[in-house]
Amino acid sequence: MPTTTVHNPDQYMYDFRHLLTHNKKKIGILIGAGAPVSINIAELNNPRIPLIPDIAGLTKIVYQGLDELKEKPAFDALAAELGDTNIELILSRVRSLAEVIGQFEVHGLDATGYNQLSKKICLIIKEVVNKELPEGENPYSHLVSWINGINRDFAVEIFTTNYDLLLEEAMERARTPYFDGFSGSKSAFFDPSSISSNDLPAKWIRLWKLHGSINWLKNEKGEVVRGDCDSEGAMVYPSHIKYDQTQSAPFSSLFDRLKNFLLEPDTLLLTSGFSFADAHITAKLDECLSENRSSAIFAFQFKTLAEEIHATQAASRNPNISVYCSDGAVINGVAAPWAIGEPPSKNWNIIRNEYWTAQDNKFGLGDFVSFAKFLASSGGSLSMTPELIDEKTEGLGNE
Repeated sequence: MPTTTVHNPDQYMYDFRHLLTHNKKKIGILIGAGAPVSINIAELNNPRIPLIPDIAGLTKIVYQGLDELKEKPAFDALAAELGDTNIELILSRVRSLAEVIGQFEVHGLDATGYNQLSKKICLIIKEVVNKELPEGENPYSHLVSWINGINRDFAVEIFTTNYDLLLEEAMERARTPYFDGFSGSKSAFFDPSSISSNDLPAKWIRLWKLHGSINWLKNEKGEVVRGDCDSEGAMVYPSHIKYDQTQSAPFSSLFDRLKNFLLEPDTLLLTSGFSFADAHITAKLDECLSENRSSAIFAFQFKTLAEEIHATQAASRNPNISVYCSDGAVINGVAAPWAIGEPPSKNWNIIRNEYWTAQDNKFGLGDFVSFAKFLASSGGSLSMTPELIDEKTEGLGNE
C-alpha cells in the first residue's frame, strides 16, 4: 500500500524551541531583503505599505526617479531587450554598457551617460532603504529582545545583505552593545584584523553587513570608513558584478567571517527574508556545510515549496539545510507537505498559534514579523528604550 511522506511542524518547532532556549550551539542569523518588506507601515484599514519595498516596488520607484528625456527611454529600451524590468537586470546591463561602448551611443546614451544613469539608480536605491523603524515594538526589537534575553556562552552573530540601518537602530534603542568591524569615532575605519578574533564579551552582538551599508563610504585613499548617509556610499548594489565586488576589501573579510562561522563545530545559522537567489552567498553556504557536517542551516521561507526554488534546491543538495515553507518543508533532503499531529506537550496549542494558521493550514515563520516574535517568546524579554522604561515606571508610581 503506497504511503505519503509528510512533515509534522509541531515536532520540528518543539525541537527548534528547545534549541533556542537550552542549547549551547553557536547561533548566527542571516537576514535578507524580505525582512523590512514584512513590516507594514500603513495606517489602520489602509492598503499595505512595506517599510522598504521588494524588488518590484524598488524598480517602480527607481523608474519614477529617472528623467523623461533620456534616462526613461534608455531604461525602457533595455527592459524591452531583456524582457524584464527587474532593476537588478537593468543595472547589470547599464554597468556593462558603461564599461564597453565608449563614445558610441546605445539607446541615446554613451558610456558617460550610462555611468551617470548607474550612479542615479544607486542613489535612488540608497534613498529608498534609508528608513527608520516604527516606534514601539517591531520585529527588529523582538529579535534584539530575544538575543538579550537568552543565556549564551557564545556571541550571536547577525549577517545581513541589507544596506539599511534598521538593525543598528534596534540595538541602539535597546542599549545593546554590538561590533560591526569598525573602530574609531570621527571617521571610523574598517579593521579586517578585528573581524577574525572573538575577543569581545559574548553579550556583544556581532553585526556583519555582507553587502555594505548606506553609511559606508570611501575616503580619498580609497579606504572604507563609516560616515553619514549623504555620501555616494560603498555598497554592493544588485548587478552582475556582485561576486567580483565581494572579493575585494572589506567585503572579502566579511565573507571570510561567514565561512569561518559555519566551519566552527556545532553552529546553527537561521535565515529569514533570504531567498538563496544570491548565488555567491548560496555557494559559500553549500561549500561550508559540505565541509563541516556539524553545522546546520534552518531557512524560514515566506512562499510555498514550489515558489522557493533556490532555497529548496539548496536543501535538496545538502541535508544540513532545512527549509521551512508555508505549505511544507525540505528536511534531510526530503520535500513534503506539512501535516499537523498530536501536540508534543500540554498547552502546546498556544505555542502552535505562533507559527501555524489553522484556517488555511499555513506555516507562518517565513514571515519575519512572526519569526522574530516567535524568537522573542522563546526566551527573550520585551525590549524597551530606557525612556520607555522610565515612562512606564513613572506611570506605575502614579497609580
